[in-house]
Amino acid sequence: MDTKDKETQDDTYINPADDDWGFVGGMDESVVVDDRLLPENVANSALNCGFIGVGGGGGKLAKAFLDLGFNKTLLINTTSKDQPAGVDPAHFLLVPGSDGVGKDVTLGKKILGENSALVEDACRSRLGKLDWLFVLAGGGGGTGSACHVLDGAFNRYLKSLESETNVVYIISKPSAQELLNPAIQANYETIRGDVALNPHFIIDNEKQLQLLRGKVGMMNMYPAANAAFAKTLYQVFKLAATSSEISAFDSIDLERCLSVPGRIFLGSTIVKDPGGRDLGAMVFQGSIKGSACPAPTGHPATGVLLLLVTSGMASDPDISNRLEAASAYVGGRADTLFSGVYVNDNLPGLIALTIFGGMKE
Repeated sequence: MDTKDKETQDDTYINPADDDWGFVGGMDESVVVDDRLLPENVANSALNCGFIGVGGGGGKLAKAFLDLGFNKTLLINTTSKDQPAGVDPAHFLLVPGSDGVGKDVTLGKKILGENSALVEDACRSRLGKLDWLFVLAGGGGGTGSACHVLDGAFNRYLKSLESETNVVYIISKPSAQELLNPAIQANYETIRGDVALNPHFIIDNEKQLQLLRGKVGMMNMYPAANAAFAKTLYQVFKLAATSSEISAFDSIDLERCLSVPGRIFLGSTIVKDPGGRDLGAMVFQGSIKGSACPAPTGHPATGVLLLLVTSGMASDPDISNRLEAASAYVGGRADTLFSGVYVNDNLPGLIALTIFGGMKE
């Protein structure tokens, strides 16, 4: 065989004439899927997001989102003894080095910091590619209050999968009785200072207890409070994925509100009689009163007013004028206002969801 024939034969062997692209399928078949990857979210959301609960309180709040169908949820703790019941072990990461940290936030930061690579790997292998990560923690414990030491790991995880570094913190403020304890007070001040420059929610446990006292027993108080906050935030995510014939609040609007550094307020209310006077004040004050978050302060960078109305309300000229006035009332308190109006005839009244973001405190 001469050299030319040999070259032709080699070329035919490498690139068969009848199967030029067969090697692509062969390479696909060799890809191994990590069996640690959690199932996809089934909750209807405009955001491709995941939740990480750090510490006992953060884990319990994270379970409320897991129960709603956000399967991309991971619970991280330094002990296995303070976790909510009924959570599949696939959603739990035990950080080695200490069986709890005894409300010692310095020790908590040391243990979490030393295991940041473990946490980063768990995020990558279990959560997969996400665009947004919500980190949940109780502000009184040593592990939860130390969670911000993992901020670099969370951002590296998102960057490694070519996602934007969108990390939002959700921190619970201990009740007034708990804050009488100097260690709990110091832990809360630590985490509040750590997240001050990040987009973050503060959930006031004292307000939650006042809202639920007399409605649920002690055993169900915090689970009910966690579920209520999770459902409210979920409604925002869901509405941002919903079309509207009147005015839509879309995913880009939502992302802008969540990306501004500073505290974020979230509240909701039901107005039984939207035809009454001062609808704007009723919506604004009702949202504050019914919210688990501390009231808005200063002049927020962003504001959101989402209204759910019946077709009758939407067709009534007088109510329509009042709805426009309500938007102006809320919008006047923020630099930028985003709004959405959605028609649903299965409502107990006008439902309003209010968000303020970018509050510096």
